[in-house]
Amino acid sequence: MKLTYLGHAVVLIETGEKNLIIDPFLSGNPLAPIGPDELPKLDYIILTHGHNDHVGDAFDLAKKHDATIIAVAELADYSSGKGLKAHAMSIGGGYNFDFGRLQYTIAFHGSSYTDENGQIIYTGMPGGVLLNIDGKTIYHAGDTALYSDMKLLGEKHDIDLAFLPIGDNFTMGPDDAVIAANWIQAKKVVPIHYNTFPVIQQDPDEFVSKLNGVGVKLAPGESLEL
Repeated sequence: MKLTYLGHAVVLIETGEKNLIIDPFLSGNPLAPIGPDELPKLDYIILTHGHNDHVGDAFDLAKKHDATIIAVAELADYSSGKGLKAHAMSIGGGYNFDFGRLQYTIAFHGSSYTDENGQIIYTGMPGGVLLNIDGKTIYHAGDTALYSDMKLLGEKHDIDLAFLPIGDNFTMGPDDAVIAANWIQAKKVVPIHYNTFPVIQQDPDEFVSKLNGVGVKLAPGESLEL
């Protein structure tokens, strides 16, 4: 399984049989190394929440690839209303897909989508996602503050790889993300959601250096294998 970081919170997962992308903010993302037209054929688009810098190109990609959007119910329903295929879920719920199992976790943040008319649309609760694919467990925290129930994720799940936001301002910053990494006990931790905008400028190397050997910095476009 190949996982590629595409800047901000975007992660492309290629299992060999199915291709998934999380929070496909590529158009308008100054850190994205590729555009939406350069992605492989997508089967699923996973959204952690409705903010435009996470929904990104999801609707256009879902239409182009005939891909299924997986999202919290309100955001999934909004996607369905656009004539797209969507699978609705809620926080704490899991489902066995043909690529593996996905469960939504708590994330402390907001969730709304601003449409082309400037209208702000409520899109349900924000979340993180736990993915179990080919015997590996991947945690994408989405946009979140540090919260103590992250300890339960580490106690309940044997997490192979975690993607944690470090940008501060809108999410937890590096110091809180270090605490989160210690709590979830992932074998590898990749920082995300930083340096896209001036207010979330951070040093990923400094963050990784504090993780006792489990931190992995991926520049946009870089991949790792699980």
